[in-house]
Amino acid sequence: MKEQKEQSLMLRGMTRDGSARVTVLNSRAIVNQAIAYHKTAPTATAALGRLLTATSMIGVMLPEKNDTVTITITGNGEAGRLLCVSDYYGNVRGYIQNPLVDPPRKSNGKLDVGAAIGQGSISLVRQIEGADMPQSGTVPLVSGEIAEDIASYFANSEQLPTVCALGVLVDVDYTCLAAGGVLIQLLPFAAEETITLLERNVKELANLSDCFRRGMSNMEIAELALRDIPFDPFDELEVEYRCTCGRKRMHETLRSLGEKQLRELLDEQEAEGKPRELEICCRFCDSRYTFHEKDLL
Repeated sequence: MKEQKEQSLMLRGMTRDGSARVTVLNSRAIVNQAIAYHKTAPTATAALGRLLTATSMIGVMLPEKNDTVTITITGNGEAGRLLCVSDYYGNVRGYIQNPLVDPPRKSNGKLDVGAAIGQGSISLVRQIEGADMPQSGTVPLVSGEIAEDIASYFANSEQLPTVCALGVLVDVDYTCLAAGGVLIQLLPFAAEETITLLERNVKELANLSDCFRRGMSNMEIAELALRDIPFDPFDELEVEYRCTCGRKRMHETLRSLGEKQLRELLDEQEAEGKPRELEICCRFCDSRYTFHEKDLL
C-alpha cells in the first residue's frame, strides 16, 4: 500500500462578535520538507520553521489569487538572512543563509533562536496583483525569536494588534517532531471584553510546540487560544512547502543578465578549463539547472 503523504493543515475562523480572526497551522510537514532541502541544524530548523509557519498564515490573508507575501529577517547573528514567500493559498517556501547555525542552548534547555539571529530588522512585502507598487514595511527586531517580531511588525507598521505564537520541536534525529503556529488579529472596533480575554489566554500558548506534539488538533488549539470567546471556524486548508522554480524560470533569470555579462561568465568558465555552460541553483529547494552556451545566446 502506498504511504500517505503527511499534510500541513490550517484552520481559519472568526470570533462571533467580529472582533478578531484566528488562524492555526500544524506545519510539521512543511518544516520536515525544509529540513530535507536545506539540511538544517536544530536551531536553524527552529528559526526557518517558525518563519515558514508565520509566512504561510499571513499568506492566506492576501486579497487576490496571484498575490504573494515575502518576509525577510536580516540579523547580525550567525544565521544570516532568512527569507520566506507564501502564495494566496498558504503554500510557502524559504531559506536560511546559514543552515548549520546552532549556538548553545538556553539555560532552560531550549534552542536559542534569538542568539542565532541577533539584532536587525524584519520586513514584509506584499505583491498585489494590479497594484503599481508592492506594499512594504520594515521594523527593528524585538527579540529575534520571530513570533514576537511578527507581532511587533503588525503593531508598529500596520497598527494591527496581533497575537502570534510559533513553535518548532526538533527530534534527536534532527527531524521535526512537532511544529505549528497561532495568529490572532484584532479587527477595528474590537470589543474590550474580547481583548481582555485574549490577553488572559495568550499565556496558554507559551509552549505551543508541545500542544502539537501531544496531538492536539487545530480546533482544540483554537479553543485554547479563544477560551470563553465564542467563535466559528470557516475552513480548513491543506498547505505545503512548494517551490515554484523550473527550467524555464531559471532560463529567464539568466537571460535577464544580458548578453555581455553572460559572455563574460562563459569566458570565465572556459578560462578555468570548464565547458562553456552555466549552472544555477535554486535557493529554496537546491535544484540545479545547467544551460549550455547555445541555450543562453
